[in-house]
Amino acid sequence: MFIDGSIREAACHAHARRKFYDIHVRTPSDTTKKALEYIGGLYAIEASIRGKPADERLRARQEQSRPLLDTYEAWLRAKLETLSTKSETAKAINYSLNQWAALILYCDDGTVEIDNNLAENALRCVSLGRKNFMFVGSDSGGERAAAMYSLIGCCKLNGIDPRAYLTHVLTYIADHPINRIDELLPWRVAGQIETPARHQDSGGYPTSHPSSG
Repeated sequence: MFIDGSIREAACHAHARRKFYDIHVRTPSDTTKKALEYIGGLYAIEASIRGKPADERLRARQEQSRPLLDTYEAWLRAKLETLSTKSETAKAINYSLNQWAALILYCDDGTVEIDNNLAENALRCVSLGRKNFMFVGSDSGGERAAAMYSLIGCCKLNGIDPRAYLTHVLTYIADHPINRIDELLPWRVAGQIETPARHQDSGGYPTSHPSSG
């Protein structure tokens, strides 16, 4: 439970799926196969709305994902009654049911993802370089490093060269109103920055595209 209720927990379906997948690889069964099919259906819906505006994603989730999740939950609870409480499959089912409210939160908010894979991938460089950051110096230094990593991660997600972004911001931030600092966030200034991600090849086609998220 979060202290003041201002933060809601969104659980990761990729982690829930992993529980069933690991069992299925070792000892496949109709139960693990069916669970993976249900979760696969949820991800198929997400694939069809990836990059869409939050309101469209929310509508699709309410109309398609929520009914599928209701069916999936009922199936999980019914299946649990037929299994030994000590079985690995029962543990996998309980893992999902114990955090069910957090697993279905994404259906009530079009800005929330079905899993945290994007966040984990963005933080992978931090994990790989952990030894380099052990001596950051102080808590405040760590907070500044975290802020910089967040900005750089956002640049990459939006197809912006981080160095070009930082150069742009440092050029204008001194004269920018402090109460409008959000105007300098990566996705807000993407159109003002000429980066490698926006260059065109010799045929006139963009070499890559910024994220629409």
